[in-house]
This record gives sequence, C-alpha cells and structure tokens, in this order.
Amino acid sequence: MGSLHDVDPATNPSWFSVRCIFRCDDDSPNSYEERITVWRAASFEEAIGLAEAEASDYAELVGYRYLGLAQAYQMAEELGHGAEVYSLMRDSDLPPDVYLSTFFDTGEEHQSSVGGQR
Repeated sequence: MGSLHDVDPATNPSWFSVRCIFRCDDDSPNSYEERITVWRAASFEEAIGLAEAEASDYAELVGYRYLGLAQAYQMAEELGHGAEVYSLMRDSDLPPDVYLSTFFDTGEEHQSSVGGQR
C-alpha cells in the first residue's frame, strides 16, 4: 500500500472528512451542531468546497446557520470498519479530566450514555 503522497489526485481522488459547525435555530439559541461528512475529492480545497456547499443546503433545510468553519482531514485508508475518518490535534496544558470536561463533556451536550458510560 503506497502513501497518500504517491497517489495522483487527478486520477485517484482521496476520501476526506470535513467537520462543519452550525448555530441551531432560535428555539435553541445556545445550541450548536458539529457535523462530519465524507467526500471523495482531489484536494483539501475541493473537499471543503463540496462540504461547504452541502453545509449551506443543510443549514437552510433545518433552519440553522452555518458558521463558516470547515476543518478537513484526508483519510489514509479506504472507508471500512475501524477506518480513521477524522483527527484533530490540540496542544493543552490541562490535565486529562479537565481537558475532557472543557472541550468534550461540559454537561451541555445533547447526548446519552451507552452501557452506563458517558
């Protein structure tokens, strides 16, 4: 299996995932949605363009506002069980429990637990 750098994007596009952020409707003025969609594209620019066009359509359909933030990730493998579809690295001096409660488990998420874990 060759690396991503060995692939000619013009003849063999890659899979990209793109995360877009939305502000929910006026009924939930403090709610935001993060969506990750996947796209077959020749470049980051093309993948983001496709995702942002879909984000605008989605926002109009559900009454949200697309906030103009799109973050893309080029997948290193084909889609399938266990394939990594998105990764974002962040530097932080916070200890793990504070990091999680600051960025991912603030208590304000619209989520439920699975198997008694949150």
